[in-house]
Amino acid sequence: MAELATIARPYAEALFKASASDLDGTASWLEPLAAVAADPQVKVFADNPKVTAQQVYDLLSSVSKAQLSNAGQNFLRTVIDNGRLDVLPEIAAQFRALKNARSGSSDATVYSAFPIEGGALADVATVLEQRFKRKLNVRVEQQPELIGGIRVVVGDEVLDTSVKARLEQMKVALTA
Repeated sequence: MAELATIARPYAEALFKASASDLDGTASWLEPLAAVAADPQVKVFADNPKVTAQQVYDLLSSVSKAQLSNAGQNFLRTVIDNGRLDVLPEIAAQFRALKNARSGSSDATVYSAFPIEGGALADVATVLEQRFKRKLNVRVEQQPELIGGIRVVVGDEVLDTSVKARLEQMKVALTA
């Protein structure tokens, strides 16, 4: 089977071109749909041969709570009818990448041992934008195993200032 990224690319590019005038509006319904489509129980339901395409569409549109435009409804029906529901999360990721490329920004995931409050997050985002020299869409995920500090992932770049990383460096230095 072809790689998911290869299958998703034409869908993401077509959606990007079709929604060029309202990329944020499209992202507002595409992201929730992709999250629902990634759920293992939804995949099992959609793969059931006794379930119709309309039932899958109804489930996705009701569970995602996304307000689908006419174009969004048509897109979702096309994805389901072509048996590509499992590719929807990758379509959303590629759409987000195209959208970011147009706006000159990137997605950044900040992993932290503790919750980061709004003001502190804004300060961290400002420092990271200066460090990576671009506008960042910052998202925070909590990872208690980091012990302290943060780990930032921007595309294929990683900035790890966590206590866990420092302990690993000390371990390597001491055993060398």
